[in-house]
Amino acid sequence: MIGKKIREKRQELGMSLKELEEKTGLTRGFLSQVERDITEPSISSLRKIAAALDVPIFYFLMDEKTHDPVVRKDSRRVLNVQDSELTLEMLSPELNRNIQMVIGRLKPGASDCDEPLVHVGEEIILVLEGQMRISLGDFVYELKEGDSVYCHEHIPHKIWNAGEKELVYVSAIANVSILP
Repeated sequence: MIGKKIREKRQELGMSLKELEEKTGLTRGFLSQVERDITEPSISSLRKIAAALDVPIFYFLMDEKTHDPVVRKDSRRVLNVQDSELTLEMLSPELNRNIQMVIGRLKPGASDCDEPLVHVGEEIILVLEGQMRISLGDFVYELKEGDSVYCHEHIPHKIWNAGEKELVYVSAIANVSILP
């Protein structure tokens, strides 16, 4: 399902696999396997693909448009990429709104990406459980339960679980750009 959405978005933009390769730094062979749902990308790879296609990572969770404003706990869209230590649950009912909210769950010692990444939209992150280490540009901050951090758009950031138990946080991203 993720691969099909990537291929559809890439083709909609008139982008070749070679161009996607150049924008992401991922090989054409790997991208081709992802598009054919032969392999699942890591969260880091999926973020690179989303950035290259100018969509939020959650775009790939969309099955159909819904107009129900309520998101039930047991029916949240969940992104749990194979071999990933990060799970993202959508709290927002739709992706075509100005604010997107997710619950992130990160296993002890894990990070949300390989390299600090940027995205369109300002973000606020609230730590619900555990300990977070976050790099924002050249600065690194330690956060505990109840702490929050504001991330300016286009500032590279990366999250690590700095504790011995699962890190659980809520992230709200405003002014998300879905369409190019």
